[in-house]
Amino acid sequence: MNLPPLRMQHGLIFAVVALLFFVWGAWLVRPQPAAAPLPWLAEWQAAVLVPLADNRLSLAMLRTQVEGELWLQPRLDGARLLYRAHWQASGEPWALEAELELDEAERASLMAAAGLGVRDAEQPLGQQLLADLGAHAIVGLTLKPQQAVAAERLASSVGQPRLRLELAAGQAWVYPEAGLTAHTADEQLLLLQVVPRDALGERLSTP
Repeated sequence: MNLPPLRMQHGLIFAVVALLFFVWGAWLVRPQPAAAPLPWLAEWQAAVLVPLADNRLSLAMLRTQVEGELWLQPRLDGARLLYRAHWQASGEPWALEAELELDEAERASLMAAAGLGVRDAEQPLGQQLLADLGAHAIVGLTLKPQQAVAAERLASSVGQPRLRLELAAGQAWVYPEAGLTAHTADEQLLLLQVVPRDALGERLSTP
């Protein structure tokens, strides 16, 4: 049997190897499908996040989305009144914590009524206060996924962030126009924080 010349065999091998590398390279640079958005976030943007960014979200408005309870948190720099809730968003568990705006007299009154000192542990308050304080403004809100959520799902929902800031662990994705900051690490979403956009602008401009 006559075999092809050795030089031709080498040429065929090189051609096959080059073709394999071409196919592999094309596979590596193929367009990746977009991550699935967070299906509940569009409703929350309209009902919660945009009003909060505009500094017009009240406790009563927040309660229409998720029922929770009030906690009084003593602190040396002034007590905080927090609204906390857990809920299933499209089958995924999330935890919420929102801070209510209080003046100094209200802080002192709540501490006295609860019989707490500044070094005491936080405690839940009665359900009646939820209605009594319904008109109070929400000045900050944190959402934490209770199971793994890919960070790109947020980008698929609200777009790419205007700023990406490096943190000691992970990144902060900042959406100044929405008052929104997302903390991510290892391509996972750790938490979402929303404040009035003016307050976020002040934080970003502070050296």
